Amino acid sequence: MVMETQKIILLIDDDIRNIFALELTLKARKYRFLSAQNATEGLQLLQRNSDIGLVLLDMMMPEMDGYEAIQRIRSSDKYGHVPIVAVTANAMNGDREKCLAAGADSYVAKPIDVDRLMNVIEELL
Repeated sequence: MVMETQKIILLIDDDIRNIFALELTLKARKYRFLSAQNATEGLQLLQRNSDIGLVLLDMMMPEMDGYEAIQRIRSSDKYGHVPIVAVTANAMNGDREKCLAAGADSYVAKPIDVDRLMNVIEELL
């Protein structure tokens, strides 16, 4: 069972349906979470919440994509250490390596395999 003092998971995805599905999955497993519908809002949440322990980051978003968001997160002294799981529907050859090279700690393709995602989250938290 997940402790109530556990770090918060931040979901950043421009598709509210993905956020809703991930929130249901995390709630069912007693994880605490916040969500943002774009990278700018997600970075603001990171700035204001020191107990965020992991970021689930959609890589394909308008305005600021996941790659730019990773660069901004990693360049921060305050939250640059927070693990990032890149989430993308572009599951093409080389995408995993590109996400990891950009600074993500792990990679999960959409549609999300919930068991794999939970294993990744538990490993990184």
